[in-house]
Amino acid sequence: MLKGIYTALITPFKGKKIDEQAFQSFVEWQIKEGVHGLIPCGTTGESPTLTHDEHNRVIDLCIEVANGKAHVMAGTGSNSTEEAIMTTLHAKKAGADSALVVAPYYNRPTQEGIYQHYKALAQATKFPIIVYNIPGRSGVNITDETLARLATIPYIVGIKDATGDLTRPYTLRMAVAAQSAKTNKLALLSGEDMTAVAFNVAGGQGCISVASNIMPKRCAQVQEACIKGDYALATKLHETLAPLNSILFCETSPGPVKYAASLIEKCSPNLRLPLVVPGDESKKRIRQVLKNLRLI
Repeated sequence: MLKGIYTALITPFKGKKIDEQAFQSFVEWQIKEGVHGLIPCGTTGESPTLTHDEHNRVIDLCIEVANGKAHVMAGTGSNSTEEAIMTTLHAKKAGADSALVVAPYYNRPTQEGIYQHYKALAQATKFPIIVYNIPGRSGVNITDETLARLATIPYIVGIKDATGDLTRPYTLRMAVAAQSAKTNKLALLSGEDMTAVAFNVAGGQGCISVASNIMPKRCAQVQEACIKGDYALATKLHETLAPLNSILFCETSPGPVKYAASLIEKCSPNLRLPLVVPGDESKKRIRQVLKNLRLI
């Protein structure tokens, strides 16, 4: 069962190329700080602007450093089912532990199309798949009913829910339970840092985090308290992260988190177009939050 904190890793750039040294040093730091899992090539890793070769290379670099010390959940989603299969098979061969697969974006499939997409992916790869539901980015919402159907398919093992809707853990668990006695148990992971504790209280098992790029140890402590059932401690620790969780989305992510990472000297703030570094006012606000947290 997946549980704990999984960092949606940034992808450092040096000029027009991936800064491989900075990326691997960053992954090593994340592991030392105690995160439970690593996600290369997610939204925060700017996967839409990576070439296929770069995408595969970033996954390889992460696996090389992790070397079994942390779960590697490779981002392998696409709005083309065949492309998602190809990228997932690469992650499997490279030694990843699972794949995070975003709902097919832009072409806006029906719920049946979404179901058939993930079914084809699971059957073709025979590799653990975490379904990534983020309607604000993809343009489609995966319903509880569709997720319950997907839970009956071998190798569909979890859901990253980035809707921010705290009713989802309750309604999804009921839908899955009602589907079939043969239904696999889905791991429920929050995709919103601000809901990391409340989501677990409602039945979740962890969080896929942007904030853990900047404060991995504290984010891990929050999730470890949740795992132990100490929600009072988890809430107390989580409240210290609230300013960071908020400021990292003052502009389109990963602009703010990339800039914050540059302030703690982990990488350059550079992004690939059409994303740009945050504006001056946002930079000022990010810097102040990091100062308040004594990170700089």
